Amino acid sequence: GDPHGMTRVALLDTGVGNVFSVRRALERLGAEVVTTRDPGLVASSTRVVLPGVGAFAPARERLAASGLEEGLRAALGGGARLLGLCLGFQLLFEESEEFGTMKGLGLLGGRVVPFPSGARVPHVGWNRLETEGSADGPLLAGLPRGPYVYFVHSFRPEGADPADVAAFCDHG
Repeated sequence: GDPHGMTRVALLDTGVGNVFSVRRALERLGAEVVTTRDPGLVASSTRVVLPGVGAFAPARERLAASGLEEGLRAALGGGARLLGLCLGFQLLFEESEEFGTMKGLGLLGGRVVPFPSGARVPHVGWNRLETEGSADGPLLAGLPRGPYVYFVHSFRPEGADPADVAAFCDHG
C-alpha cells in the first residue's frame, strides 16, 4: 500500500479479460488500480490481479509471449500477493485439459479438468462455499461461514494440495 492507506493493485491486461469490470470492483473496494501490460511494472508490484475470460491455451500463450509471466514470477519472488479470477485462477495450476492438455503457470499443484459426466455444465448460479475451518484466512475475512457465491464455469481444479484450498463447493 501507500502512506495514505490505499492499496495499489496491478491489474494485468492480457487481452483476454474484462479488465474494466474488475478495475471498477477493485476501485469500489478502495484500491488504487493500475491496469498494465508492462512486465516491469508488474515485477515491482506487491498486489497483482490476473483476470481472464475465454480459453486456456490462448491466454497462457499471451502471458508467456507478452513478458507478463516473467514480471508476475518476479513479483511473486519478491513476496507479492496474487489473486487469479476466472480463467486467471485456472492459469495458476500445473496444467489444463481444456481442448487438449496444456501447461499452466504451475504456481499451484493440480490440474484444471472438465466436470464429471452427469454434472450440469456450465455451472452457472449461486452455490455455498464450504471452508472446513479455513474461513479465518485473509481471503475470506469478513464473510459469514458458508457464504453463497456466484459461479460461471465449465472446468474445475482437481488434485490441489489441501493446504492450498481456502474454500470449495459441491457441483456434480
